Amino acid sequence: MPAGQELKTLRNRRNITVREVEQASRRIAEVKGDKRFCISNGWLAQLENGVSEPSICKLFSLSVIYRANFLDLIRLYNVDIDDNEKYKPVANGRLAQRASHNGNGHLGSRTSHIIYGHLGLSDYTMYPMIQPNALLKIDTSQNQLDSIVWRNEYERPIYFIELRGGYACGWCELHGNQLLIIPHPSSPAGVRQFTYLKEAEILGRVIGYSTATS
Repeated sequence: MPAGQELKTLRNRRNITVREVEQASRRIAEVKGDKRFCISNGWLAQLENGVSEPSICKLFSLSVIYRANFLDLIRLYNVDIDDNEKYKPVANGRLAQRASHNGNGHLGSRTSHIIYGHLGLSDYTMYPMIQPNALLKIDTSQNQLDSIVWRNEYERPIYFIELRGGYACGWCELHGNQLLIIPHPSSPAGVRQFTYLKEAEILGRVIGYSTATS
């Protein structure tokens, strides 16, 4: 149901008329000393019909008048403060992150062992082999360090690692309970060390990547 209709339903459940909303909001605005908290009956009609969207001040007045949780009303407009941590890595393009699609706009199957990730814009761990902002194809069924003998850097397994504050990509070595993320020899990045499983966990092996930077 559209947000405006949800608000109208909430008002009707409270058995409050648009005129009563206006009068109540005027009293709130007077106490606040701020006319932005005032809601005219004409504007409320536009809001309920989906023509307008509320400001924070007007939404606050509605939450008081309807005796509704302010955060619940915000969620009607696709804003959820619980998503704050979820979107921090998305907003910071300099960090590596998991992707929800396969690069062609199609969502990956939930039952598939293949996932995708993006390197951050400043992630030079595997440079120049894998450039920053590369799209990675990851096989989650290969989430244990492989003991195979590799003959060159292209045969050496590359892993996608989940850290407690983000993600990383690189060659890996396990020394006791310490997981080392090894950079490419030509990379300016240094070796990083984490307590295995507590601070870092291998999500899977990188089985493909695109080095396009755009």
